[in-house]
Amino acid sequence: MSSSVYDVIIAGGAAVGSAAAYFLSANPDFHGTVLVVEKDFSYSHCATTLSAASIRHQFSTPENIRMSQFGTQFLCEFSTRLAVGREQPDAAFHEGGYLFLATAAGMAVLNDNHAIQTSLGADVALLDAGELARRYPWMRTDDLAAGSLGLSGEGWLDAYGMMQGLRKKAIAQGVRYIQSQVTGLRRQGKRITGVDLDDGASLQCGTFINAAGTGAPGLARMAGIDLPVQARKRSVFYFDCPTSIADCPLVVDPGGAYFRPEGMGFICGIAPEESNDPECVDFDVQYDLFDDVLWPTLAARVPAFEAIRCTRSWAGHYDMNTVDQNAIIGAHPALPNMLFANGFSGHGMQQSPAVGRALSELVTWGEFRTLDLSRLGWARILENRPIIEKNVV
Repeated sequence: MSSSVYDVIIAGGAAVGSAAAYFLSANPDFHGTVLVVEKDFSYSHCATTLSAASIRHQFSTPENIRMSQFGTQFLCEFSTRLAVGREQPDAAFHEGGYLFLATAAGMAVLNDNHAIQTSLGADVALLDAGELARRYPWMRTDDLAAGSLGLSGEGWLDAYGMMQGLRKKAIAQGVRYIQSQVTGLRRQGKRITGVDLDDGASLQCGTFINAAGTGAPGLARMAGIDLPVQARKRSVFYFDCPTSIADCPLVVDPGGAYFRPEGMGFICGIAPEESNDPECVDFDVQYDLFDDVLWPTLAARVPAFEAIRCTRSWAGHYDMNTVDQNAIIGAHPALPNMLFANGFSGHGMQQSPAVGRALSELVTWGEFRTLDLSRLGWARILENRPIIEKNVV
């Protein structure tokens, strides 16, 4: 190793860790050294790579809305902002929109969320059942009361391309990446002083950032902290439809199933029932979800989907915050120089630019300066004041 001392060590080099590395190295007021420790440079099993790769502003928590709004802005500037020499990365952002559907029973939540979203400038429209039927003639709407449609700023992208763009730009700005795994944290009083790696190396640091996704609770335990995050498996299915479905957004059915266009076909998924959603680290696809739940639900919503054929599938994991499904961002009071960015509950990729910027501000200035995310800190966890995110997909 070229150095054994770094101002900042980041554990986890996927979307959140690489965003933190990029924003730190791009901050003119930060003059330190940054090391990213990533256990697998193929990123074949990370949540970013295996996600549904979408971004939306339709949340119920103001901070989530604002973070994803910045994510959209960042994606719109992506190619020029992250250019390295003449090479301009492409995140392939497609503004197809999200459409949250609601029956009469779900209208109160839909209206409440819409009020919060529009008050923060989200470009979201409420459509009644008649408007839905006229706009989407391929959709069954007779059981619906309304739908909330993102008119701009929402859609889907190449998540791997976005992550690699952040990573390559961070490296170009002087950040060092190594393929290794943190096996121990060295603590003196209220400070993390260094890390031990699986190759036997020991490194010193001024600040340690935990951006390890589903591996974050293990790192927290090394520091004597209980992080309320669990790995929850989510399966994604790709299917072909013989009938053309025009102008299709990412649709979220009232029961939680979602589908959206992907290439010449569609992807879809749904969270298992809570009673059948244990902590899980394997990558076995839950085929029964497609056969028993998704296919019947999708066919009932879109008659043309009765003839669909699932051609491939994969499984990834949410780093689920079991307290309130919102991220935990910032330092634990027992360890001011250990910053957490964990528990995104499926929102990490889309919120990574805002979180990376926030972490860089905490390291450089000791405070949030562009977007106040203090409500998402440890205080609410330790004081049992959950901020429940209603729109977890």
